[in-house]
Amino acid sequence: MNKKNFVIPLAFIGMMFFAIGFALGINSFLIPVLNGTLGVSSGKSYLILAATFSTFIIFGYPASLTIAKIGYKRTMSLSFLLFAAAFALFIPSAHYESFTLFLLASFMSGIANTFLQASVNPYITILGPMESAAKRMSIMGICNKLAWPVAPVFLAFIIGKNTTDTLISDLFLPFYIITAIFIILGIISLFAPLPEVKAAGEDSDNAEDCPYAANKRSIWEFPHLLLGALTLFFYVGVETVALGTLVDYATWLGLPDASSYAWISPVGMVIGYICGIIFIPKYLSQSNALIICSLLGIAGSLLVVLTPAPLSIWFISLMALGCSLMWPALWPLAMADLGRFTKTGASFLVMAIAGGAVIPTIYGFMKDSFGAQNSYWIALPIYIFILYYGISGYKIRTSK
Repeated sequence: MNKKNFVIPLAFIGMMFFAIGFALGINSFLIPVLNGTLGVSSGKSYLILAATFSTFIIFGYPASLTIAKIGYKRTMSLSFLLFAAAFALFIPSAHYESFTLFLLASFMSGIANTFLQASVNPYITILGPMESAAKRMSIMGICNKLAWPVAPVFLAFIIGKNTTDTLISDLFLPFYIITAIFIILGIISLFAPLPEVKAAGEDSDNAEDCPYAANKRSIWEFPHLLLGALTLFFYVGVETVALGTLVDYATWLGLPDASSYAWISPVGMVIGYICGIIFIPKYLSQSNALIICSLLGIAGSLLVVLTPAPLSIWFISLMALGCSLMWPALWPLAMADLGRFTKTGASFLVMAIAGGAVIPTIYGFMKDSFGAQNSYWIALPIYIFILYYGISGYKIRTSK
């Protein structure tokens, strides 16, 4: 596909990345609300994120089978309808003030997210040349991360209250509206002009199409993919902490209008994405981008835990800046040279998004024991591991 034909698909996929960010951003509003109104602990309230992200490891492979059966576009449309069903379930959850139902609704939202992520991420990766995939992913990242803070601000606007004053009963109207929006998005995506795409060698056993994958018999023979999946697991976890804990942290610090602090991390990430669009691949390789971002994340996590608490919240933006180009860089580095294993490899990476269930939940229980600020120590070893992958992990290959 030539560059002129990129524009319309990019616009529609950008809309879908925005929808993913909006759906995930709802959690950052719900966590302090449930924490305050239902009286659940911080650790338990972060199970909302765990319910959303745990679906990736369960439904990642079924999502890839669905894509193989009905194609990328129809899978995207299906995911929006699943989102609508999940958001509709939030309405009885609020009516009965049931934390269990909230977890179930979040789990259903996670299933929808799994199917959408499994389709849009490999799609945008292989839509053009692999060496410029991080640039396209950076554009999508801006759409995604700007949507995270839009969700809590939208909910606060519709409800007409700050996060600290919101009651469970206030959630009915916004979720009726959100459900209707996602049904419309499902219909739009079904008729969107999105051509089906395939990676080099995806449907061929010819060694010339993808020499490295030609003699491989399973996905387990690609160590750079396996390490990439583990790296992605940790990355999604730490990014979710950087994006999903801001409102809760601002509430814990006693800062006024806590929902407004949801913008801190997305602004940092958008700055990083803009740099990715400008510098990759002409001035900066995808691996070097990963190294630089890892170092920024290390610096940011140290500053968050070592500076005075009211000041520390602003350094989460540096953690987020570090996360910005990790997703765009990790996908093409991990998916390189997979050939006919491309769809399976993509589903493997989607399953790794389950890190968003594990790491924030650990953060929540650490918050109960050590306080919110000290809980950000969890980010430091994660950024160090990602640094290793950017330096040498992605280069590991098995012999032909």
